[in-house]
Amino acid sequence: MNYILHVDCGPIETGANHMHRVLLLGAGKIGRMIAQLLSSCGDYEVTIGDASSTALERFAGNPSLHTMQIDASNENELRAAMLDQHSVISALSFHFNPVVAKVAVESGVNYFDLTEDVETTRHVQRLSEEVQADRIVMPQCGLAPGFISIVANQLTKQFETVDTVHMRVGALPQFPSNALKYNLTWSTDGLVNEYCNPCEAIHGTRRVEVLPLEGLEHFSLDGVRYEAFNTSGGLGTLCDTLEGRVRELNYKTIRYIGHRDLAAFLINELQLGHHRETLKQILERAIPVTFQDVVVIFCTVTGQRNQQLVQISDARKIYSETINDEAWSAIQLTTASSVCAALDLMVEGKLPRQGFVRQEQIDLEDFNKNRFGKRFVTDAATRYSKPHTHDKGSE
Repeated sequence: MNYILHVDCGPIETGANHMHRVLLLGAGKIGRMIAQLLSSCGDYEVTIGDASSTALERFAGNPSLHTMQIDASNENELRAAMLDQHSVISALSFHFNPVVAKVAVESGVNYFDLTEDVETTRHVQRLSEEVQADRIVMPQCGLAPGFISIVANQLTKQFETVDTVHMRVGALPQFPSNALKYNLTWSTDGLVNEYCNPCEAIHGTRRVEVLPLEGLEHFSLDGVRYEAFNTSGGLGTLCDTLEGRVRELNYKTIRYIGHRDLAAFLINELQLGHHRETLKQILERAIPVTFQDVVVIFCTVTGQRNQQLVQISDARKIYSETINDEAWSAIQLTTASSVCAALDLMVEGKLPRQGFVRQEQIDLEDFNKNRFGKRFVTDAATRYSKPHTHDKGSE
């Protein structure tokens, strides 16, 4: 069956009469969404590669897509696949990204990925120092890290001095029905990674590491109560960008209340954090996948403006959709739209032309106006993104 998503947009300028050629690696949940977005807009020639012939068969009948069976751990196969490509997008598990990035840099191809893994990003950043000509290396192009960094950085620009930056994101089932109040919506490898790895933060203007699953807090949004706690990777490169400029910077994952305690029991008390493959197998056996989810994005920045302590918040809820009779989850839609927007902005010349590019180098207004980025524009974002002033004279 052929699923094609239609993007309401005009053509982009590529600087030539040829379409921009993209190699998309990974035909899983997010890769399928990226493929449909790019192939339907008419400006990209997309080749999707995956080790699984079964996964590739889902694209049969779509004349806008080429498919290629490829082992992404094999440098020779990657090198051959990147011949004559302009850009490569990795929608693979983060384990593959170091070798994909290495071959992309050697092949003179623009590189994008969705990784949340801190060490992988550091490795990719080191590789970017070898980039020649007008090519970029841009990891972490998803939701968190990714879009949330664009929002946070934009909010900081509204202050003379910044005090705190709090970033909260979660992909949650619309209809929680188990004790964890959670369903699998994306990569289980990524989920385990976030829950088990140390978390970067800035505290007291100094860069620190904090423990995952700690820092529990509760808040309400639109009448729904949530909890949030430390997880790894969501800050992206913002510690590098804001270190020395902010007193407190942290990222926490949003869940329904009660989830964190059960996750901590599995990971810490039962020590499954030391047996990650077992934890992954348990989660995938016991927790069903859902495409009926909601992505909650909540970013709050405080700082000084006009001699007052001011708070500005940006809150968004983005829901799953059914398109052409197929259910697409909110995490698929947001993650894929984010990386597609980054690619679009690069082709349009709205990003640096060479080397390592951070998510926060994207201008939020450019992102919101982009045909793919428009998916993040909600009434809630407008409603919450207003300053709240603490008048010191009245305290």
